[in-house]
Amino acid sequence: MGTVMSELAMAADPLADLSVDYVEMYVENLEAAALTWVDKYAFTVVGSGDFADHRSTALRHGRITLVLTEATSDEHVASTYVASHGDGVADIALRTADVTAAFDAAVANGARVHRPPTPHGGDGPAVTAVLHGFGDVVHTLVQRAPGEEPGLPAGFSPISRTGDGPAGVDLLDLDHIAVCLNTGDLDPTVDHYLTAFGFRRIFEERIVVGRQAMESAVVQSPSGSVTLTLIQPDPSADPGQIDEFLKAHQGAGVQHLAFSSPDAVRSVRALADRGVTFLTTPQAYYDLLGERIALSESRVDDLRATNVLVDEDHGGQLFQIFTASTHLRHTLFFEVIERQGAETFGSANIKALYEAVELERTGQRGPRQ
Repeated sequence: MGTVMSELAMAADPLADLSVDYVEMYVENLEAAALTWVDKYAFTVVGSGDFADHRSTALRHGRITLVLTEATSDEHVASTYVASHGDGVADIALRTADVTAAFDAAVANGARVHRPPTPHGGDGPAVTAVLHGFGDVVHTLVQRAPGEEPGLPAGFSPISRTGDGPAGVDLLDLDHIAVCLNTGDLDPTVDHYLTAFGFRRIFEERIVVGRQAMESAVVQSPSGSVTLTLIQPDPSADPGQIDEFLKAHQGAGVQHLAFSSPDAVRSVRALADRGVTFLTTPQAYYDLLGERIALSESRVDDLRATNVLVDEDHGGQLFQIFTASTHLRHTLFFEVIERQGAETFGSANIKALYEAVELERTGQRGPRQ
């Protein structure tokens, strides 16, 4: 009965099943970028592609698939992307059971076409199409066989994985993707995802950090599998980290990818042992923590030792931390997040996280070594 209802829902709304298939990043140096993900984040190489104007490597950790692409010709879009933005997220690929139906529905609702549906042979996706998202980021729609495990982009050769990878890091999936937008673009971008892609708005907030401020809204796919946190600076406040991202990145783009974990403290310790650095948190944060959240003393000690932040909502608790950016332009960074029933993005936690980023930006407090 459930399968029949699911099929009926899909027939009524071909965008209802959208989920993240993979995230593609354009990079200047493919080997160096891949080595970082393998050595520091415990990703495993699962595929590669060598094409006329570019070459790519696919990596996986848990249910997260990252595709790294380097242009080998000025004709490939990765060349101009890297020149403009530096290394960064260029494609958030979305999986759906019927690419043509999803494409047609999105376009009918106002989505801008980058490439119409294209069938593929071989072991990769059966059909793909590409729609514009925000800034220079696109969404490749990917159709795979029902029940197929996470696969590779079209034209890739698989590489067999050996073992389950190093224990302890335990990244599971993409919890959300944070996006910086130019002032005035927040509402139009939210409306675009609500109308063209069938997303829903699940959270919004004005975040104030000192004399700086930003507006944020969170949109999510009907399946709950794709979550975008959209942020724009408040021009009435002092310039801050979002303004600096937009200047360094030369426009809108992905600020960070948030990786979910079953145990943020354990993941942070394992990642730190592998050379990943995280933002530090003012010690006063932990001194005052007991006033708003009930936690055992040992739990607070673990959070303090790893700089992990905690907040709670009606559903439960969440634990979060940002990595220190190693990007040449200090734009892109990453997040580890553990949800213990929490469904939102805790207001106090968001403010504390951005305060931590601001402390690093202004040099008042360095990353934990």
